[in-house]
Amino acid sequence: MILDKERLRSNLDRVIWDIEEARLKRDEHLIVHLCVVSKYTETENIKTLYELGQRNFGENQVQQLEKRCKELEDLPLAWHMIGTLQKNKINKLIDLNPVLLQSLDSLELAEALNKRLESKGKTISALLQINSSGEATKSGVAPETAKDIYQEIKERFKNIELKGVMTIGAHTDNTELIKKSFETTYKIFESLKNDGATICSMGMSNDFKLAIECGSNMVRIGSRLFED
Repeated sequence: MILDKERLRSNLDRVIWDIEEARLKRDEHLIVHLCVVSKYTETENIKTLYELGQRNFGENQVQQLEKRCKELEDLPLAWHMIGTLQKNKINKLIDLNPVLLQSLDSLELAEALNKRLESKGKTISALLQINSSGEATKSGVAPETAKDIYQEIKERFKNIELKGVMTIGAHTDNTELIKKSFETTYKIFESLKNDGATICSMGMSNDFKLAIECGSNMVRIGSRLFED
């Protein structure tokens, strides 16, 4: 569904207001970046959001990211890969030059990714995905091993530039459990600041305010922006 500019402006303003409110609750010096998840929307809506000042957009699948990059190549958009990266899509992703891979979810993937990056003479910025809720359906490293894995990737895989961590909040209506998954991730992020971690990506349309109150400095929001 293509939304008119005023509807998108209103939705974007509301999201920014909510981000600002949560940010001030946490810390007036906190800067929070918005990454718009565009997988459910029309290309026209992305163009309109660009006109409204939005630059960071995220896609869940490499094929969809490739399609968007071609359709919107005239615009200086910053593309993020936020979904699970399959090994057979690594070469394609590298060629698309995303500003950030938010979903580096294992040492095994890091090794395969680094090997291809080396052969192409390229680097990629990435976040280590943490499965902070321990849900079997979610990708990511366990919180207990996250710090060691982060440091190992930094030491072993020189073509991957780790910038921080990412998590998906617990899939539940229990706010305390969601909060706990964010707090767990933030604690790991804090412990990695000496290793150069600057991004803590937590929070989506349903829980981004809580994520910011727990310390997130990047949120990934889709559906809230595209409501009619």
